[in-house]
Amino acid sequence: MKALICGAGIAGLALARRLTGHGWQVTVVEKAPEPRRQGYMIDFFGPGYDAAEPMGLLPRLHELGYQVEEMCYLDDDGRRQAGIDYARFARAVNGRLVSIMRPDLEHALREQVTADVDLRFGCALTRIDNAPEGVRVTFADGSVLDADLLVGADGIHSTVRRLTFGPERDFVRHLGFHTAAYVFTDPGIHTLLGNRFCLTDTTGAQMGFYGLRDGRVAAFTVHRTSDPALPDDPRRAVRDAYASLGWIAPQALAACPEPAEIYYDQVAQVVAPRWSSRRVVLLGDSCQAVSLLAGQGASLAVAGAYLLGELLATSDSITTALTAYERRWRPVIADKQRAARRGAQWFLPASKSRLRVRRLALRLANLPGLAAFFGTAFAGKSSATIEALSAHDRDPGQRTASTSRR
Repeated sequence: MKALICGAGIAGLALARRLTGHGWQVTVVEKAPEPRRQGYMIDFFGPGYDAAEPMGLLPRLHELGYQVEEMCYLDDDGRRQAGIDYARFARAVNGRLVSIMRPDLEHALREQVTADVDLRFGCALTRIDNAPEGVRVTFADGSVLDADLLVGADGIHSTVRRLTFGPERDFVRHLGFHTAAYVFTDPGIHTLLGNRFCLTDTTGAQMGFYGLRDGRVAAFTVHRTSDPALPDDPRRAVRDAYASLGWIAPQALAACPEPAEIYYDQVAQVVAPRWSSRRVVLLGDSCQAVSLLAGQGASLAVAGAYLLGELLATSDSITTALTAYERRWRPVIADKQRAARRGAQWFLPASKSRLRVRRLALRLANLPGLAAFFGTAFAGKSSATIEALSAHDRDPGQRTASTSRR
């Protein structure tokens, strides 16, 4: 069986790893000319962590990951206002957590598939011919590929989704924020941060910082805006949006690199009424973006890919697998999206009063009697394990990946 995966990000690479393990022939195409170097630190836990274990990915992730001691909020003079001990967060998820730069997670996945997958960068799709028996994809250079299945793992601004289901405006819900991330060099700031994830204790606009092992500093930003349109010059937009912040923000803004070295996007969710059509299926942020506010996008990308791969390997047809994938995974995503929308007011408070309430909540989180409760709240509500999702309702008589699904 042949799969063509559009998107060499976390979801696409995770699915490629799973399908090759089940004997599929996989091609991964990416419109970008090379792997993305920009991105921010993520806490990788939950169903994605569970899926990474049988994939043999966890040792490498922990090797590339960071030991964060504390997440703390500091005012314009650098005084600590609130924070939470990361050890409490880790205990809330039974230690099954790794803090890792998003590009490093992609790198670890790419290492796993290099020998078995036809990975092509600089390939842009222009046409999809989707038939019941297979799919044909045409690229910008005029070349054509045929496959049994096309997977759109190409993010919030998915080309596969647009060509198959319609324009982006029908699916992407702007949540009222823009975000950016970049890396810069400043030895003084690097020393100041230590092993802490430090954020400005501010309303409307916020910057976060953490030191990387190579001596550089990673910056993360988020600010409120009602306009989903992205700026022509992201560096200017970042400098303008965060110019009022104090502490180390002015130094970080002065060191903001060229626009090509900045990750910049709106904070949004994707809600698609359908995730598949004939031999085309959506995966990851193209159909299930929960947004930065949910904090589990990478984990859900890996878990969704694992589930889809297992169902394709054990179902009696591709159609059956795609139906089961959406039926089992959509409720998990819907729950995470609802939680993110509810928590938006606390992620970046819009007023001083809400900022004070958040400070109080974080201080309570460090009290012995309430630590477990708040730790679970920060980690999020547990969802069904990935093993249960992939095994649920499985027919013992279903055929394996070697069986033809035509």
